[in-house]
Amino acid sequence: MLPSDEIDTPRGPARIDTDLPVGPAAALLVLGHGAGGSVDAPDLLAVRDAAVAAGLAVVRVTQPYRVAGRRAPAPAGHLDEAWTAVLGGLRDRQPDVPTLLVGGRSSGARVACRTARAVGAAGVLALAFPLHPPGRPERSRAAELDTGLPTLVVNGDRDPFGVPEPGPAVRVVTRPGETHDLRRDPAGTAAVVLDWLRAQGWAAG
Repeated sequence: MLPSDEIDTPRGPARIDTDLPVGPAAALLVLGHGAGGSVDAPDLLAVRDAAVAAGLAVVRVTQPYRVAGRRAPAPAGHLDEAWTAVLGGLRDRQPDVPTLLVGGRSSGARVACRTARAVGAAGVLALAFPLHPPGRPERSRAAELDTGLPTLVVNGDRDPFGVPEPGPAVRVVTRPGETHDLRRDPAGTAAVVLDWLRAQGWAAG
């Protein structure tokens, strides 16, 4: 793991934590955190470990509002603006990595979906995608998943934010006994992600 670094964005500095594989990276996977959480969430760390071992470079991005010490999330437009700026900086730093993948958990998954095409991503990983606010299924965010890119959604079957339906490019895996935090079996969640990465040709077998 490299030391934490910062990338300036129009919304303030974002922090990046980078982990590199032993050899040349087959792809760059960039992950964002949940609204009030951090990039050290168990599912994000488990996915990082599995992906790096399979030959991917992994960068975890802490949004500027969290770097500044705030827990309340910034507006969606601010999140997307900062994320897009970070992705631009990362591509400049790692121009030789052939494939860019984006993702995150909960709010971070939404940001990754909304900006995936703009940043040139090849695929999207959505952990604990919050389909709707708890108890408000009529306020669906399913349209955010409709990027047209290969997308993996991993949600718990007890998630009060709901579970999206699969689509032509969207694979949905429901983890039994898991809630929104996906804390019961992070290694199992990471194994699902790794299988998908391999099936897409983005990770070493």
